[in-house]
Amino acid sequence: MSKAKKKYYTVWKGKKPGVYETWAECQLQIKDFNAAVYKSFPSLEMAKNALKGNPADFMKRSQSEIFEESAAFSINLGKEQIEWDSISVDAACSGNPGILEYRGVDTKSGIQLFHLGPFPEGTVNLGEFLALIHALAYLKKQNSAIPIYSDSMTALSWLRKKQINTKLERSAKNENLFKLIDRALFWLRNNSYSNKVLKWDTKQWGEIPADFGRK
Repeated sequence: MSKAKKKYYTVWKGKKPGVYETWAECQLQIKDFNAAVYKSFPSLEMAKNALKGNPADFMKRSQSEIFEESAAFSINLGKEQIEWDSISVDAACSGNPGILEYRGVDTKSGIQLFHLGPFPEGTVNLGEFLALIHALAYLKKQNSAIPIYSDSMTALSWLRKKQINTKLERSAKNENLFKLIDRALFWLRNNSYSNKVLKWDTKQWGEIPADFGRK
């Protein structure tokens, strides 16, 4: 026997309007309440979003239509948190290690501000780290304090520690890449910056604007 799917209940009109996780809790709010208005939803997020809206819009829509509208609302709501006047960075690697490149773009317009590569042998983490340092140096030259977004926790960690931790060994094939890393580390250890370096929330906002679109 298949397990019943979890439901969440939005009560627009009841003893205490809100979102409830069980039918029993919902019943307490609507029982003996004249003209109660309520509806079940397949996810907590959808139920919360519905509570903010007009109940009539949800009562006459199918669950699939509700899901599509709720998802769109959630994405747009989340994107209000983005600091659009910023730079976004990302890297792409064909194999890992493999052919590497990285770039930075204007977050709002997507206009490319810098691009380096391809390097014949590198890793995504190295590319993400180099993109961050390149962006910091680029903004310092522009005398700009706008933020930088990266979707790489590893690169952000290396930035904070001012050192890298890679298993890729230096070789004749990737010597130019490692020379660039040496320069990046030297810059990082000898320069200060006031720019916020922020984590791009891929789950909430979708792919970072600098993404190469090769997934």
